[in-house]
This record gives sequence, structure tokens and C-alpha cells, in this order.
Amino acid sequence: MNNNGMMEKEEIFSKVLRAGRRTYFFDVRSTKAEDYYLTITESKKFTNDDGSFHYKKHKIYIYKEDFTEFKDILAEMTDYIINEKGDEVISERHQKDFKKEYDTDVIVAAEDDGSRVTEAELKTPESFTDISFDDI
Repeated sequence: MNNNGMMEKEEIFSKVLRAGRRTYFFDVRSTKAEDYYLTITESKKFTNDDGSFHYKKHKIYIYKEDFTEFKDILAEMTDYIINEKGDEVISERHQKDFKKEYDTDVIVAAEDDGSRVTEAELKTPESFTDISFDDI
């Protein structure tokens, strides 16, 4: 059962497209009147700091009366993107083998003389100031 208390309709025909962290589900379902419609579900995996994970899902419903116009607009939009930008993926982040590299020399402070201090430099013992608590 879903959140509305209604049973999810039985799937008649399904296809799955796995695309990196995203998975797209294309499902033909049946209405109460025994007519068919299409659901497209995007499921995206998110990993929590503790290693556990969860999925966020987005779903759209497309009914037969909208198929022709939907297909036409989808084809027009995808053709436009390919014509304008080509079919090569530009963003490295969206590549299947993308591994985020962390910049270890992050600048966290700027000195009065214009020099910059990195996070690594701030953590060295030489960067700490000696304080005498007798003066307080």
C-alpha cells in the first residue's frame, strides 16, 4: 500500500534503465477501467555519513491521451540538447566512474599582508599562540 491507503496497481510490463546513481523504472499499469497508463520512476541512491543509504523517488504518470504529444515534446527536447551540446557528457560528476577528489589545500584565512593560509597550515603546532593564564 502507498501513503494514500490505495494499493499500488499491478505492473503489466516493465523496463529498467540503470544510469549511475540513478535508476529509471518504466512500468505499464492498469486503471480501474482496465485501460493502460505509463509510470516513469526515477530512483536515486544517497549514502549517509554512517555508510547507510536511502533512496529518493520521483514518479510521473502518463496516460494514453497524452502519449503522442509527450513523445513529440520529449523527442524535440532531447534532439535540441544533442544538437546544441552533442551527446558527450560534459560534467565529470555525472560519469559512472566519477570519484570526488578533495582539495587538501583549502584556503581558510587570509593574512593582513595578503598571504593565504591553508587548513593544513592552521593545524601545525607552529601556528598556535602560547598563552599564559597567569596574565588573566
